Amino acid sequence: MKSLKKQRRIQVIAVTVVALIAATSLIGYALQDGINFFRSPSQVMEEPPAASEVFRIGGLVEDGSLVRGDGETVRFSVTDGGAIVPVTFTGVLPDLFEENQGMVGTGRYINGVFEATEILAKHDETYMPKEVVDALKEQGVYQEPDS
Repeated sequence: MKSLKKQRRIQVIAVTVVALIAATSLIGYALQDGINFFRSPSQVMEEPPAASEVFRIGGLVEDGSLVRGDGETVRFSVTDGGAIVPVTFTGVLPDLFEENQGMVGTGRYINGVFEATEILAKHDETYMPKEVVDALKEQGVYQEPDS
């Protein structure tokens, strides 16, 4: 009788461990497409990511680089003061998107050009994403906004 209780307890523990492993694996698999790492333009130029990797890039839109093409295609360059990465984006840019302003884009780096699927711009005159501020500070080009 005692061995039956012990055997049942071991079975319950084993099933629980298997269920936890399966649940963790499913959660990890579901989240793998939703994780986008941030890279500065200098990091992209030092170690170009694989063309299949989706990541976020951020910095300042380089002055004089914004070129609107046919239709909704826009070309510009993003810089962190240390490197410049050309960007293409097809779609409607945010209203506050302009040259010399902070931006973050999500997409892929293919053949030396970052092909963005999403562009985020600052939302007021002093906002800049934390990752962009950190990258600009690392390059020594960040300036505190005027209050």
